[in-house]
Amino acid sequence: MPDETLFEHAGGEEGLHRLEDHFYSSVLADPLLQPLFGAGQPTHVEHLTWFTAESFGGPDRFSRELGFRHLIDVHRHLNITEEQRQRFVDLYMAALDAVGMPGDKPFRDAVRDHLEFGTHVAMQNSRAATEEELHPLREVPIWTWAGNG
Repeated sequence: MPDETLFEHAGGEEGLHRLEDHFYSSVLADPLLQPLFGAGQPTHVEHLTWFTAESFGGPDRFSRELGFRHLIDVHRHLNITEEQRQRFVDLYMAALDAVGMPGDKPFRDAVRDHLEFGTHVAMQNSRAATEEELHPLREVPIWTWAGNG
């Protein structure tokens, strides 16, 4: 495994912002996912960047400025389907290529594992009718080359 974090390997905040900006544009243009995101939010790319940066071993700005409860709340009652969850993963993986993210297998595998985990958490939270039905995760998961660390 590389000595650098996933955050560093992805090009830091600048690289992740470029990725999230492209990804978000693709989501807003996708007929299956757009209903989940509405017309879009001006701060969404920034928040996605903060979350991914923190998850990949970068600064903890998402936790400090928004907190994980924010992430739970924005997904509540969206009733994300398996088809939408999978499309989210597919569009994200395509965005990696579109913005020239590293293509090495360890990085791509780590990103896919992160997406699979996160989208399952989001889908569960989107369908939870009560607090007890929410996924137990209550903090930004820190992802490493080997997975959720």
